[in-house]
Order: sequence, then C-alpha cells, then structure tokens
Amino acid sequence: MSVVSMPPKYQIRALYGEGTVTVYQAYDPSIGLPAGRDGRFPGTWKRGRMTWVKPSFLWMMYRCGWGLKEGQQTVLAVEISREGFEWALRNACLSHHARGLHADQAAWKRELREAPARVQWDPERDLRLGALPYRSLQLGLAGEAARRYADEWIVGIRDVTPLAHEVHALVRAGRLDEAEARLPEERPYPAGAELLGRLVA
Repeated sequence: MSVVSMPPKYQIRALYGEGTVTVYQAYDPSIGLPAGRDGRFPGTWKRGRMTWVKPSFLWMMYRCGWGLKEGQQTVLAVEISREGFEWALRNACLSHHARGLHADQAAWKRELREAPARVQWDPERDLRLGALPYRSLQLGLAGEAARRYADEWIVGIRDVTPLAHEVHALVRAGRLDEAEARLPEERPYPAGAELLGRLVA
C-alpha cells in the first residue's frame, strides 16, 4: 500500500507548461464575459486597482463559491507568461510581517508600500472546499505589476465557469472521483529560494 506524502506547507502548485502558467480570477459577467471572449480585459478593467490571482483552481472555487457569488459569476483561467509570473514573485512582499524576514514592523510596512506585488499564503482547499493543512499562493498585483499583467503577460483567457459548475455538481452528487478527474492538473511549480526565499516565513 503506497503512502501519499503531504505537500510542503508552502508550495506553489499550478497548471503550467514550458513558457506559461495558469492563474484564476472571478469577475462580474460585465468584465468576465468579454475577457473570456476576447482574450484580454475590457476597457472597464481598472489597472489602478490591486488584482489578486490564484494558481489553485479549488482555492478560486472557495473564494467565488463555484462561480455563484454575486460579482464573481464568471470564472477565468488566465494563461500568463512564466517570465511575468516570476517577475511578480521576485518583486513581491509578504502581506503580513514575519520575524526573520523583516527587520521590524516599520521595515515591512515600507517594503509593502513600495512593492508592486504581494503574497499571501492561505489554506489550500479540498473538493468540499474544506481547509487543508498546507498553503496555497495568492498573488496580489498593483501598480506596475497590474499593468504588466494586463498588457504584457497575458497569453490567453478562457471562461471556465462551465467547468466550475460541472465539478460542483459532481461534488454535490457525491461523485468525488469524477470531480477530481475534471480538475486542472496542478503540479509543484519549480520555485526555489531565488523566488520564494523572501516570501516564506
């Protein structure tokens, strides 16, 4: 009988290929539908606001309630360049103060204020959206990072709302094996100390 090992507490798991990585967002249909149709965000998408992207499909489902929450009814799979994704990680600051990573609270606040990206680690989710004992990456993009995301990094955008609803229906029916088989294939992303050294407490 094989033993399934637990992932490390802090690890990026994502659907990725040689040059791209997929992150998820959920929007009101007024933004999500044209983005999914055109492969880019419409003019109403605000580059001046912080936008959060998630490599974990199930964490996105937790956040948007399977695409049923008000204002989050359109779930998007946004394929971006790995170069851009890794630029954001290199230029990110943790969203909370961590001893050993920051000299003091003031130093952390200064870094957070200046950083174009921020990282938050939240409990990963299972098919029933229960919390797991290891963490999932949330990457916040603001300022230069948000502009680069919208204008340079995006390779394609797919509307995966039907997939979200399909997996949700299978979970509700208790058909967990079938639900799991429909999930995007997320693997550990090759991110060593160069990318995560300043982002793991």
